[in-house]
Amino acid sequence: MNTSASFQGGSSPFEFFKFDLTTPVSEKVPSFEDRFSDFPQPTQDADLLRQLSFIPGLKEILMLRQVHALEHATVWVLSESKSAYAATGKPTKVQLDNELLGGLSTEQGFYLYGEVNISNLRRAIALARHRLTSGEWDLAVHPRCGTNLSVAMLLTAGLAVGVHLLLPFRPIEQLIGLGLAATTAAQLAPDLGYMAQRYLTTAIPFNLAIKNITRTRDPWGREAHFVKVDWQE
Repeated sequence: MNTSASFQGGSSPFEFFKFDLTTPVSEKVPSFEDRFSDFPQPTQDADLLRQLSFIPGLKEILMLRQVHALEHATVWVLSESKSAYAATGKPTKVQLDNELLGGLSTEQGFYLYGEVNISNLRRAIALARHRLTSGEWDLAVHPRCGTNLSVAMLLTAGLAVGVHLLLPFRPIEQLIGLGLAATTAAQLAPDLGYMAQRYLTTAIPFNLAIKNITRTRDPWGREAHFVKVDWQE
């Protein structure tokens, strides 16, 4: 910050108190958006694991978040309809959801449910990982994720308990309060679920390498493809 303390050239003595608040662009304090414009960083999880390797289970948690994002992105890629490209010959920005497809993530890989050709699945996984690591981070979030349901249930329960304690213990007031709690939770849950997925339960899969894809059954006996992954620095 510069100040003017000179009286030369007939300037007023009050100019001593005149502050120049203009800061050169190179010296400006970066805003929150600027600071995280390149977020996430490709090495952030690997660096975190090296620094906090003494924490038990940290690697599994980091892997699970990355696998979760890859699972969502793979479902998005498989859901994209060829008809979306027919009109203009260009990819559409509208994400299409095939509700016949689903997934379940583990720290070793993810199960993919639904009828899909294994060759198409292999291509979809490679494309999903490439698009995620190239900046299409919205593919990591999916509206049918269990995170959204968990957030909605916790929010509804929390608001219901809150209005139960705040309102008079009479049936009419309690019913009205419960209805308001459920309505409020329904309005807030999608956005909060999106934020929870983006910042808590998923991470860009910079450190995942696809090991193999097999046709198998999940722990509950349902048929699925299992995409096994390895951690790479």
